[in-house]
Amino acid sequence: MEIVPHRMQLRERHMFSTSDDNAMMKQVQATHAPDGREFAVKPLLYIIEDIFRRATPSVPGFDMGTQAQLDVLDDKAFQADFFDMLDLLSMTINKISCEISCKCSVGGDAHATTLGIFNILTSYAWDAKVVLALAAFALNYGEFWVVAQLYPTNSLAKSVALLKQLPEILERVDSLKPKFEALSNLIKAMLDVTKCIVEFKELPSQYISPDTPAMLTATAHIPTAVYWTIRSIVACASQIMGLVGMGFEFITSTTEAWELSSLAHKVGSIHTHLKKQLNLCYQLIDEKRHIEAYQTLVRLMESPHMDNMKVLRALIYTKDDQLPLLEGATKRRANIEVLRRKNVLLLISDLDVSTEEIFMLEQMYQESRQHPSRTESQYEVVWIPVVDRSTPFTQQKQEKFETLQNQMPWYSVYNHTMIDPAVIKYIKEVWQFNKKPILVVLDPQGKVVNNNALHMLWIWGSLAFPFTSAREEALWKEESWRLELLADSVDAAIAVWIAEEKCICLYGGEDIEWIRKFTAMAHSVAQAANIQLEMLYVGKSNPKEKVRRNISTITVEKLSNTLQDLALVWFFWVRLESMWHSKMQHGKSVANDPIMQEIVTMLSFDGSEQGWAVFSEGNVMAKAKGETIVQSFIDYESWKSYVRERGFVPALNDHLREVHTPHHCNRLVLPGTMGTIPEKVVCAECSRPMEKFIMYRCCND
Repeated sequence: MEIVPHRMQLRERHMFSTSDDNAMMKQVQATHAPDGREFAVKPLLYIIEDIFRRATPSVPGFDMGTQAQLDVLDDKAFQADFFDMLDLLSMTINKISCEISCKCSVGGDAHATTLGIFNILTSYAWDAKVVLALAAFALNYGEFWVVAQLYPTNSLAKSVALLKQLPEILERVDSLKPKFEALSNLIKAMLDVTKCIVEFKELPSQYISPDTPAMLTATAHIPTAVYWTIRSIVACASQIMGLVGMGFEFITSTTEAWELSSLAHKVGSIHTHLKKQLNLCYQLIDEKRHIEAYQTLVRLMESPHMDNMKVLRALIYTKDDQLPLLEGATKRRANIEVLRRKNVLLLISDLDVSTEEIFMLEQMYQESRQHPSRTESQYEVVWIPVVDRSTPFTQQKQEKFETLQNQMPWYSVYNHTMIDPAVIKYIKEVWQFNKKPILVVLDPQGKVVNNNALHMLWIWGSLAFPFTSAREEALWKEESWRLELLADSVDAAIAVWIAEEKCICLYGGEDIEWIRKFTAMAHSVAQAANIQLEMLYVGKSNPKEKVRRNISTITVEKLSNTLQDLALVWFFWVRLESMWHSKMQHGKSVANDPIMQEIVTMLSFDGSEQGWAVFSEGNVMAKAKGETIVQSFIDYESWKSYVRERGFVPALNDHLREVHTPHHCNRLVLPGTMGTIPEKVVCAECSRPMEKFIMYRCCND
């Protein structure tokens, strides 16, 4: 008893290679002599499917489809030249129909009947054979059920039904339900296999060759699939013929239903195998199409254009009837034409872009919109979301997408699917996008003038317009290391303090005890030196809860001024990182650029565990780590005599130089996603190469 299931498993595993199948397939192959005649099988297949959907009784496992679906089938079928094609094929279809009716009505051998149909179809290709055979069966099947459906209301149908004994059949429909279910399941399996075979025939030859492994496998198995589909057609036809003139034995017999179920299982297994090969083919085709689309995009981006429309339409997939953009202010859909011949900034990010980045970009964008006539305001921003297509786009991701979209006052792509995989590949490989947002600049002709202008925007805002490399270099030539460059755009109060000629101190770190000690001593020394001192706490890069608590404590205890919003703390440090990146892009280093030396020093301060401070008075700046600056204040008596003579900050600077020792340990922490990290970075203090480590950090304080 245990051997039978094992044999059945083996039979299923080797469905294409059993000895019985091999013998039968030799006979089938002997009938195959195609003469090259071709016809469009799809319209005929739509008609066949329409017949089965409308005719099949409503039983579980076979959905008749909605009226809308059936109407779509009508539209697909009745195309130009369809009736001309039917004129040529009708004789063959009727011939097969007669063959099926005659052989099945007398209970002929199923294999012999199947071979008889193959002999009629000898001149046709495999896909045409199975579609024509299915059309012939659909003709018989449809005729049977149209009489059954019209019998209650149509006199002619009633008379025909009486001759076919249909009233008796319909009276016993409950007893026949297992047979109808088995019949419907087999018809569905036959349709699935037929569609699969037709799909293989229609695969685009320019993307997949016949010698592709998946195609070779499918080509070898399609004749067997066609045989078992036509063999199943014969079995279904026999069932329909058996209903006419049936006796009690036929009604109660379960043999026929078991046979149909067995065939449905076999044909279903064949479909699963072919579908697997078809999916492999589609995968290969998609890969080649993506490569072709990517190469086309590369050529397009390298070519000169009269305006930016070709480039934008290639980057943002759109059909003629679509409005691919969402306008930020009104939240209305917009045509891509609104960007014609404009400077366009493409904000490219994934769905994990930080709220700080959106907040600061929004501030800068809104400021530029307040003065629309200014030259530096003549640009539009478009958000291009980069979404991983390899994972499902869940409802949670959709909500995150819509939340980001609603926060943006500029244009955004209406739907993430409008960004083609080839475009995403280009964004990652050519524009070097990797998690962290970038801002790609297109001029009015669609030419890329900057692969990432986000650093320029953080440093200079709209003054960086038109965001070219030449403009970046020109802006740096105008700059010197001064408080305005370091922090002017972070807090409007700084400009007021500078105008009032006050001494200004920026300080940072996370140790609140050091902050209390340092601020108390700074105020004490300022009073002793008779200077007006304004202090501003700028926290630490990637500010977390500890910085938020410090801001609250400093405010409550009135220790100094603070940046009240964490987004502004984030912005202070991201501007410094942007300065470093911008200088690196222009080949600057600590060794050959004094501003770069100051930038690296500031980033080193942030990398240390202790506090730090920068003092500015006029054009002079002094800086030191926490312990050093506190000790300098403790030693104030030793250098206070120079304050009146030279000024507070110059005197402090001289003292810091005097107490400086060669012993130091500086750490420079650069975010791994902010751009290319150089192989060599030298220390801002001693100019020796710094050791490089990889650090992973998780801070949820």
